[in-house]
Amino acid sequence: MNPFSSETRLRDMIRAIRACKTAAEERAVVRKECAAIRASINENDPDYRHRNIAKLMFIHMLGYPTHFGQMECLKLIASAEFPEKRIGYLGLMLLLDERQEVLMLVTNSLKQDLNHANQYIVGLALCALGNICSAEMARDLAPEVERLLQFRDPNTRKKAALCAIRIIKKVPDLAENFINPAAALLKEKHHGVLITGVQLCTDLCKVSPEALEHFRKKCTEGLVRTLKDVVNSPYAPEYDIAGITDPFLHIRLVRLLRVLGQGNADASDLMNDILAQVATKTESNKNAGNAILYECVETIMSIEDNGGLRVLAINILGRFLSNRDNNIRYVALNMLMKAITVDTQAVQRHRATILECVKDSDASIRKRALELVYLLVNESNVKPLTKELIEYLEVSDQEFKGDLTAKICSIIAKFSPEKIWYIDQMLKVLSEAGNFVKDEAWHALIVVISNASDLHGYSVRALYRAFQTSAEQETLVRVAVWCIGEYGDMLINNVALLDIENPITVTGSDAVDVVEVSIKRHTSDLTTKSMSLIALLKLSSRFPSCSERIRDIIIQNRGSLVLELQQRSIEFNSVIEKHQNIRSALVERMPVLDEATFIGRRAGSSPAIVPTSNSASLNLPNGVAKPPAAPLVDLLDLSSDDVPAPSSSGGGFLQDLLGGVDLLPGLNQTAISGTNEAPRTGTDILLDLLSIETSPTQSSSSITDILSSSQGDKSPVASLGEISSPPSLSTRATSAGADPMMDLLGGFSPNPPMPEDNGPVYPSIVAFESSSLRITFDFSKAPGNPQKTTILATFTNMSQSIYTDFIFQAAVPKFLQLHLDPASSNTLPASGNGSITQNLRVTNSQHGKKSLVMRMRIAYKFNNEDILEEGQINNFPRGL
Repeated sequence: MNPFSSETRLRDMIRAIRACKTAAEERAVVRKECAAIRASINENDPDYRHRNIAKLMFIHMLGYPTHFGQMECLKLIASAEFPEKRIGYLGLMLLLDERQEVLMLVTNSLKQDLNHANQYIVGLALCALGNICSAEMARDLAPEVERLLQFRDPNTRKKAALCAIRIIKKVPDLAENFINPAAALLKEKHHGVLITGVQLCTDLCKVSPEALEHFRKKCTEGLVRTLKDVVNSPYAPEYDIAGITDPFLHIRLVRLLRVLGQGNADASDLMNDILAQVATKTESNKNAGNAILYECVETIMSIEDNGGLRVLAINILGRFLSNRDNNIRYVALNMLMKAITVDTQAVQRHRATILECVKDSDASIRKRALELVYLLVNESNVKPLTKELIEYLEVSDQEFKGDLTAKICSIIAKFSPEKIWYIDQMLKVLSEAGNFVKDEAWHALIVVISNASDLHGYSVRALYRAFQTSAEQETLVRVAVWCIGEYGDMLINNVALLDIENPITVTGSDAVDVVEVSIKRHTSDLTTKSMSLIALLKLSSRFPSCSERIRDIIIQNRGSLVLELQQRSIEFNSVIEKHQNIRSALVERMPVLDEATFIGRRAGSSPAIVPTSNSASLNLPNGVAKPPAAPLVDLLDLSSDDVPAPSSSGGGFLQDLLGGVDLLPGLNQTAISGTNEAPRTGTDILLDLLSIETSPTQSSSSITDILSSSQGDKSPVASLGEISSPPSLSTRATSAGADPMMDLLGGFSPNPPMPEDNGPVYPSIVAFESSSLRITFDFSKAPGNPQKTTILATFTNMSQSIYTDFIFQAAVPKFLQLHLDPASSNTLPASGNGSITQNLRVTNSQHGKKSLVMRMRIAYKFNNEDILEEGQINNFPRGL
């Protein structure tokens, strides 16, 4: 006999394939076998058709193409014999799926078999339909499946229920046809029919609100009785798993009760007692029992409020946390994350167990437990929880320290009861895992220290001590260097010594040693070395006796390959050597930094979508109005796109540069003039003159006010303006004042005066367009203010249905500022018969350098269904 002919048996082909030593040999055997099957198909040999399909199914399972045998499956299905139908349907389920066009040809055969007198053939058709049913087949065959839900044979009813689940998932509109038959299945005594009926009802409730209401009114009490019977049923070996009676039916019933009780107080009251019984009677030492308890807990947390039941459920989760099985502990932590929003006090009782999970050897459990601990922290328990977490930080794995450090820093910042405690805890974190601390955290620490004037001495001494023991932690070194540069005189004089600390003996040379070590360490990065150079410049003024040594350290970086360090070294050396008279003004202590701006960022409350109202400038303790978008991160982060805030000190430096020009009268008149501008100091004017990026409104108004006031006082600034510009152009105060000052500062030629901008016209754009929604943007600019753009957004609905609860949201990069006015309506008419308009005002701080870009999100309701659309707008006209 030819080993590769249609007459060979399936087992002979399997034996030949398994005997192959290499993949090439296997491919050769499969190729020859497929050729023999093709030849048999071409001969239309009915005797070996079922054998050929059996072989093709095995070849398909090995991963080889078998599409040429699909029509043979249909021929077998059309056969009158049960064995051939069985092979045909099995091949249909394996070799085809719902995307195949060939499947349309089998619909008629399925319909005939669903009406067949032989219940086994009916069962084959139901099984195939439940596996490969498409939406078209579901619509055609749904009446037959609905009829079979009431068939006399229970196995047929069970298969019909499973097939109905597939149909309603494919075509939810057919759900109403199955409501009454599905309700009848809940009264079945046959186990298989009951469990499939429960699953069918659950899926019906998810796709049909009518079905949900029907089952709530008619079936809740019956389901409660059924679950009670299952809980109290005697031992049944047929459905027993590890001593738990029928856990699968348990779980299906509890899940259906969860769907019925969610959002309905009456249904929830009916099931409270049985849920309490399941929670207390189910054994928790078996995996099947734990599965039932978990579903019971999830149901209790989902249905309407019952305080006692929820405490019981959370206690069950607490027992899960003590289980040795990692999977059980993990799902318990997941459920407690949801439960904490419902009953925080009940979860707090298990705080110690949750903390132990943070120290677990399993990484996923550690991470989930840490997230849960973060949610548990409040003002009353922040100190013990932080102490536990910091103690664990000392012994935790390196790969876990990043997450742990981030959470600890966030907890300290959010719940610190007092600033001294905040500083102490942050220093502990910096000492233990400073290399894992994010920039935002140590920036925030500097902000807090600068605002706590009574703790300046304490902070710099604590940082000095910490540096002696943990100099390898990069962020600790940065904070220590910054504080020593600012408050080095307090360090050596033990200024503002607190009762809780011991005095230390530190000389100016010791303070310089710290900065020198940090700048010479090979592991120090550019930020640390740059901060160290600035600290050395400040210490040269604080400790005159160490000035020469400091100069020598700075000079060593003149040949640095890093341009930033080289430039700073040369400039700072020049200040020390040639500008002794202005050095003290240059290295004054930094003004108190804006803590209010940083609180929102460090607590994670800065919204991605900009608010629709403008906040007023924050009044700082030193009396300088500072724009809100200028936190410490902008001062320290050279890559920031935000506009840097001008310094408020250094007026004497400007006076030295200008040769004794008195700017105070102009400043006073500006303050008295009644404008909304806060008084501007000399350095602000200098920054404006040097074209450093401040907002143009502030620059122009500041210089104009000063020059106008100076003319009244006959100051030298006015004389300079008169010399540099003819009388006919005297109204252009900005350019008139800038030219001579630029000459004084080294002959830089300013930009020529630009003609007044009367508001250019920009073309409208289609910002977003889908099959049903279009958004257009129209642009306008106020004359003389090119940074600000007003956008009129028009929303048009092109579908046939009205959109309700319409909301438009937008987000922009941090170099842009966005203000959204309220929309004209929240209802969008259908078919373009109306529109919604909304004004957007955008300020581009990088105007001329960066173009506008915007992320947008649109939410609305369509036929009571929530719709969310998102997109990015990149096609803004140039020049905005």
